[in-house]
Amino acid sequence: MYEKSYVRGWGFQYLHNHQPTNCVALLTGSLVYMTQGYLQEAYLWTKQVLSIMEKSMILLQDVTDGSLYEGVAYGTYTTRSLFQYMFLVQRHFAISHFSHPWLLKHFAFLYRTILPGFQRTVAVADSNYNWFYGPESQLVFLDRYVLRNGSGNWLADLIHQNRITEGPGQAGKGQRWCTLHTEFLWYDPSLVPKPPADFGTSQLHYFEDWGVVTYGSTLPSGTNRSFLSFKSGKLGGRAIFDIVHNNKYKEWIKGWRNFNAGHEHPDQNSFTFAPNGVPFITEALYGPKYTLLNNVLLFGSALSGSCFKPWAGQVTEACDSKWLKYKMGLAADAQGRVEAAMRREGMVFIRGEAHSAYNPVLKIRNFQRNLLLLHPQLLLLVDHIHLESDSPARAMSAFFHNTELPFESLKVDDVHGAFVTHGKDKYKMFWMDDTNSSNKGMVGYWSYPRGYPYNGSNYVNVTMPLRYPHTRVAYIFFGPGMDVQSFSLRGDDQRVDIYLSTKDHTYTVYLLTGEVTSKPLFAMVLLDHQKIAFERAAAVADDPPAEVEEYVNVMEDNLQHVKPVFQQMERHILGRVLNSASFRKTAERLLQFSDKKKTEEVIEKMFDRSKKQNKGKGGRRANLEEKLSESLPDIFAQMEVNEKNERQRTSKRTYEESPEEGDADSRAFMDYPDGQRNRKGGFVKGRRFKQVPMGGTARSEGVSGTSSYIRLFLLLNTATFFLLLAVLLTRFQRGRSLHTQRCFYAIVLIDCFILLYLYSSCSHVQC
Repeated sequence: MYEKSYVRGWGFQYLHNHQPTNCVALLTGSLVYMTQGYLQEAYLWTKQVLSIMEKSMILLQDVTDGSLYEGVAYGTYTTRSLFQYMFLVQRHFAISHFSHPWLLKHFAFLYRTILPGFQRTVAVADSNYNWFYGPESQLVFLDRYVLRNGSGNWLADLIHQNRITEGPGQAGKGQRWCTLHTEFLWYDPSLVPKPPADFGTSQLHYFEDWGVVTYGSTLPSGTNRSFLSFKSGKLGGRAIFDIVHNNKYKEWIKGWRNFNAGHEHPDQNSFTFAPNGVPFITEALYGPKYTLLNNVLLFGSALSGSCFKPWAGQVTEACDSKWLKYKMGLAADAQGRVEAAMRREGMVFIRGEAHSAYNPVLKIRNFQRNLLLLHPQLLLLVDHIHLESDSPARAMSAFFHNTELPFESLKVDDVHGAFVTHGKDKYKMFWMDDTNSSNKGMVGYWSYPRGYPYNGSNYVNVTMPLRYPHTRVAYIFFGPGMDVQSFSLRGDDQRVDIYLSTKDHTYTVYLLTGEVTSKPLFAMVLLDHQKIAFERAAAVADDPPAEVEEYVNVMEDNLQHVKPVFQQMERHILGRVLNSASFRKTAERLLQFSDKKKTEEVIEKMFDRSKKQNKGKGGRRANLEEKLSESLPDIFAQMEVNEKNERQRTSKRTYEESPEEGDADSRAFMDYPDGQRNRKGGFVKGRRFKQVPMGGTARSEGVSGTSSYIRLFLLLNTATFFLLLAVLLTRFQRGRSLHTQRCFYAIVLIDCFILLYLYSSCSHVQC
């Protein structure tokens, strides 16, 4: 695995789920090897893991919303191991990431993405119905080390109580139990489960890096407990996209080769809707990367390279691969954006723009999608398409999915629609363009090829003609508690007006779609006689973070924590071996990476000191490790030099065989610092860093201190035992009451048990 870390994608594709998974496996192996005395291998493995993962931790600072671009399901795949990494490096190397800015925001990624009923999550990108791993383990970790307020324990309990045990949404057999041990280790029972202050009310949340908006998450299921989500963002998330396109962290990052967006979908401007918590419009889960398997648009054109001619989807869709296109060409620059996300008087307005996700040859000036949640059970969606005068696009085709419930066609007063049936309730949708025409939709089931975890998805396909310069199409989605009685719209070049009436209310929506408008509004709604305005002043502002200052030195400072731990372990191992044959054999194995001639000289000196130590009194043994430290060469520095030279030779051979892979290897992994350290401090590339203390950073140091205390208590207790025994034999033979003798015998017996325990402990730690 160590060798593969230099050539496989998980070694240089950052923030991808495979990277922390494999790195934690390698780190675990190195820690086990270290305790067994195989310091050479363990040191190289540890340094390699930290050189990879510490880069990821720095890059993760650019993700300002606590999200992971691969979505909630694959996000738990990542954090399952990422949190173990944080735990292990804190425990063994005193490297703390518990105040990391991304970690402080990550609870929202789990809390704000759960549908009412606590059983499903927003399934953006490749996903199952909820989580791949955990998330109870991750939540108790966050509570213990970050939140400290009981919210993590509370949400973990809530998810556990509502777990699906049979049918869609149940945990996979290979994933069900593999986080149980970390949940046990990290659970803090002193943190009383307590919900966040806003629990029980529908909240709007915008993940600015991920490009996802959610509303109504983490609520009990029931009437008017509805969930809405919208996705329109940059490929790989804002942080990764900007790193690639703005040449940030150029010492480490060489374009898209250092990231992997293969699990994403061509889904800019997609949405989901679950009125009353019932999934009505859903994501299509883990399937082929086709645009038509997402709730977005395709455009009719004779464009070459399309998966389903004459329909052209988003440029990232993959026709012949299981993974999304993202590395080169138009796909590498694909993006959408959320322009507005706001809540006013119980209504929610969201606007996204996604023309940059389609081929520029289509000459689409705007693909603007507007969502207005007028009532918990009534959603209005309006697509605004603005074409250039020479656009070849002549039609648009919208898809809407439900992975479980089949759609059935419906028509009311020349307005076409569709519905799904959930129990005895019907959830309906209708559509109409700005000429008040409504074409019949196509309902069906799209079957996935073999090799995917799901069979397919039910869909509604609505195709409408496009007109120059503007075309608007409106869709309404409503639950069984709403009775829509009329629906119409009209528009001009600046706005579109939609009229809706239900049994209880009348809605008039003025939606401003023009790029430059005379009014400072996105939209205005008249609910009977009440006016609700959505102002442009509240538009989403994009404020990307700056590159982490001196990021190379920040990483190298953390790498300096490794060597002192191994040096302490080296001294501890040699200090325990006091017989001649074992000492020489152990020293030769530990020093095999240093210069051969110098090694023999060092071993002879240490060998002489070991023999003198054996002849001396036991009280001098404590000084052996200090004396050895003066004689030992810095084998770990020599190992780094040797390994660096070997990797450069390997990289050269790899480059000759595969130039792209070889370049990625050589530039991404040569991270052994060349700076020399002294006892008071050190320099790395001209920058001073703090001296890492020798004590308190590893279990090996604790073992040495513990053995000294056990040895001291063992000597004291042995002396006490013989003193009590002498008193018993000389002073308590005659003239004492039976009760006094029994008490004294009990004291001697207790001291005897303490003596046996200390002897066993001393034998265990070899004191």
